[in-house]
Amino acid sequence: MTIVDALTEEQRAVVEQPADALVLVTAGPGTGKTHTLVRRLEYLLTQNNVAAGEVLVLTFSRAAVRELQARLSAAAGAARHCRARTFDSWALELLTAVDPDGDWQARSFDERIRAATRALQERQADAFCDDLAHVVIDEIQDLVSDRRVMVESVLERFLCGFTVVGDPAQAIYGFQVADPEQRKYETNRFFARMRELFAEELVELSLNKNFRVRDSSAEVALRFGGALQNALADPVEVRADVRGALLDVEPFGNLYDDFARTALSRSDITTAILCRTNGESMLVSEELHRAGVVHRLQRSARDRVVPKWIGRLFTSSNEIVLARSTFDALVPASVLGPDSDSDRAWTSLLRASSRGTLDRSVDLGNLRAAIASGRLPDELSEQLATSLTVSSFHRAKGLEFDRVVISDPGAARESLVEDSGEEARMLYVAMTRARDDVLRIDNHLDFGVKKDRSSDRWARYGWKNRRLGLEVSGGDVAHDVPAGTRAFISDPVELQKYLSDEVRPADEVVIELAGDARSGWNESPEYVVLHDGRPIGVVSRRFRADLMRFLRWGDRVNWPLRITRLRIDTVETVVGSAAAGAEAGLGEHGVWLAPRVSGLGVFLYGGTTGPEDM
Repeated sequence: MTIVDALTEEQRAVVEQPADALVLVTAGPGTGKTHTLVRRLEYLLTQNNVAAGEVLVLTFSRAAVRELQARLSAAAGAARHCRARTFDSWALELLTAVDPDGDWQARSFDERIRAATRALQERQADAFCDDLAHVVIDEIQDLVSDRRVMVESVLERFLCGFTVVGDPAQAIYGFQVADPEQRKYETNRFFARMRELFAEELVELSLNKNFRVRDSSAEVALRFGGALQNALADPVEVRADVRGALLDVEPFGNLYDDFARTALSRSDITTAILCRTNGESMLVSEELHRAGVVHRLQRSARDRVVPKWIGRLFTSSNEIVLARSTFDALVPASVLGPDSDSDRAWTSLLRASSRGTLDRSVDLGNLRAAIASGRLPDELSEQLATSLTVSSFHRAKGLEFDRVVISDPGAARESLVEDSGEEARMLYVAMTRARDDVLRIDNHLDFGVKKDRSSDRWARYGWKNRRLGLEVSGGDVAHDVPAGTRAFISDPVELQKYLSDEVRPADEVVIELAGDARSGWNESPEYVVLHDGRPIGVVSRRFRADLMRFLRWGDRVNWPLRITRLRIDTVETVVGSAAAGAEAGLGEHGVWLAPRVSGLGVFLYGGTTGPEDM
């Protein structure tokens, strides 16, 4: 079979463009763009004498990277040697090459993007990008503001071909631009910029045939794609039309009755419950936990979770350099997860830690540095697999499921009229994730749950704006020292074994005040994380600072004794103080396991009193 077999005419037109072509592809949902991009890369490498190292492949989220990397790894040809990265990962890689001594990991995502753009525009990154022959970019509709400028700088600065793919109807990241007027300007600006910058040289193609939908009930939103791509369409009217289509689909019913529990617990199909906000997603997840329904809460696209099997490489071996045989002995394929395999994991570890192109062993020192600096390959980030996923509309972007249950976002609120276009696109994205069925439920977000501006976390409020609870998420458990060495004393080695063997995703945990309620001027007292009554971690200074901002009212703060309704997301590998790790008996690397906690917490102030009964 040739590399252009099993392609539609639309797809073949994209795949067979020469390596120096400047190609802009508009691709609707389910039109096989990932398949097309893999074939495009294979064509570039085999028919155009382009090397894998001369192709830059970028996409928006780690979920998209994992999917694309899995497809590339499974390819029988040369494309399996290509590597996909997120925009943020590539920016960090560039900055580390340009300035190895810069403390880039301490900078925010946006700061790193801006620094990478300056390096590109000021020609400091010429050597890093000198070998570029072709750039492939997915999800270009999500490029706004700083990321858009960075990508435009790459394409303008270096004389190479490109294939950029996206769908204006799925542009839902305008919220990253705070100013409403600037947001209107930024939405799908990248498409216009490509036409401005490259004019007659630009080759515009489209993918329209949908391969995702297997049942007519899942086609309900596809007819709105054209209107959502049309910048002249009335966004208020389109939003009303898309929501009207949602109201016409079958209702799913209550999530807590016996029928729902049985339907949602099916393991032979994949289901997603999609909500407009992360706050509502946490409430739905809470309800499912009470009903005993196994599921996972979709993480942010920016979350970088290092799986606990990587920690085993550091804590189970005294070696500094690991050979493949040692890796296989320490990490059998059964612990890697259903979507991973030993060969792919080993190759990714080599990429992150190798001391040279010919080195075929994993240098644990280099691997630790890659974890600490955020340079671990995106495909190694953990993503738990379950048949039921709960997610916001945004976090479901790029994913697909057999069945999608959508929480009705309600009629357009007056305060959101100016964002009606993005609201319509978000709902369209949610409704086009399904292969077979689209169903709906009522909105679960009440007026007592909203975003706290001081901490940018979801929070619970009561009468007269009383603070009743706060969101807990990744990064809220301290990583700097091993559990058992601060705030509570426990055998760190035995506690690491407990974390590895006994702590599981979805287990209930409680955050409890440690000792007295004395605090610093800008952070709360220390709190510990309890699993079955046993301390397994200490909250981070970031969470303590946010808790202080949230609860402080004048000069007085009433600290909750406990924060409940929280769950284990996963147990992850973290990097902290090498000296603290050695003193705790965990080796010289400063790498160990820590719990990752999530949920919309509820404050408990003593006994059975307080808002716990709400």
